[in-house]
Amino acid sequence: MAANQANPAGAAPKAELAVTLQAREGFMLGTFDAMASPCEILIETDDKQLARQITQLACSEAKRIEHKYSRYRADSVISAINSSHGKPIPIDDETFRLLSFANTCYQLSEGMFDITSGILGKVWRFNGSDQLPSQSDIDALLSLIGWQRVALTANTVTLPAGMQLDVGGIGKEYAVDRVATLVSEQAPEVSVVVNFGGDIQVTRRRLNDQPWYIGIENPLKTEQGETLVKIFQGGLATSGDARRYLLHEGKRYSHILNPETGFPVEEPPRSVTVAADSCTQAGLLATLAMLQGAGAEDFLASQGLTHWVYR
Repeated sequence: MAANQANPAGAAPKAELAVTLQAREGFMLGTFDAMASPCEILIETDDKQLARQITQLACSEAKRIEHKYSRYRADSVISAINSSHGKPIPIDDETFRLLSFANTCYQLSEGMFDITSGILGKVWRFNGSDQLPSQSDIDALLSLIGWQRVALTANTVTLPAGMQLDVGGIGKEYAVDRVATLVSEQAPEVSVVVNFGGDIQVTRRRLNDQPWYIGIENPLKTEQGETLVKIFQGGLATSGDARRYLLHEGKRYSHILNPETGFPVEEPPRSVTVAADSCTQAGLLATLAMLQGAGAEDFLASQGLTHWVYR
C-alpha cells in the first residue's frame, strides 16, 4: 500500500472534532483531546464564534496529523512504511519534510536522536515498576536500529525489513507549529496559545502587550509544583521523565534511551524546558539536552536560549 493511499485526504472523521469552549478573564479557552494529550487553545478574544472556529480548526489539524502519522493506527502513513518489508513506499511532500527533519535531528545529535529506536519500546516499559529487560532482549533489537540505513528521497522512503519508524518524538511539536500557522492565517491579529500537553506555541504578542503565563511542572516538588514563566511569542517545549521511568534497586531509569546501547541515558535531568522561536526547535533542543545526560546544562548554555533544568 502506498503511504499516501493509507489516508489520502489526511482528514480525521468529523465525529472526533468535539471541542469545549469556556470564557475566561481576557480570553477564551478551547479544549479537546488529541495525540494522547489534553490540548488547549487560549485565544485573546471575547468573540465566541471566532474562538470556536479557531478551536475547531486546531482540533481538525491535530486529528489529521495524528491520523496520518500515528504508529498505533493501521491505516497511517507510518504503519504503511513499517509494514513495507523493505520495499520503497511513495510519500507526499509533508511526509518528506517531516522525515527530513528527523534526519536533521539524527545528524545534529550524532546519531542519538534516532526515530528507528522506538522499537526498543517492545522491551522497555516505563511504568514506574522495577522490571528491566534482559540484555539478550535488548541485543536482539539493536540490530534493527539505525536511521542511516533508511533510504529517503523526495518521493519515496525505503525501510529495511524488520525496522520501524516512530515519529512520536517530533510529531506533537510539529502538530503544534502546524496549528499555530493555520490559526495565524485565519486570525492574524489575534494572539493564540497552542498548548498540546505542555508543547506550546504563541502565535503573536497580545494586543495589550501583556505576556501569557505558562506553568512548567517541577518534578522535584511532590504536590503539583509549578514554575510560572512569561511568554510573549514563540515556542516552549519540555522533555522529562516525570511520568515515564523505572526504579530498580534504588536507581531511576529515564525513558530517554541511548540507541547505541539500548539502555536509558546516564544521569539525565528530571526535566528540561526550552524556549525558542518555534515549538519544533524548542522540542528538539530539549530532547538533545536530555540526551547529553550529565552534560545537559553545558549543552543548553552553549545554545544561548532561555531554559529551565530540574535534577
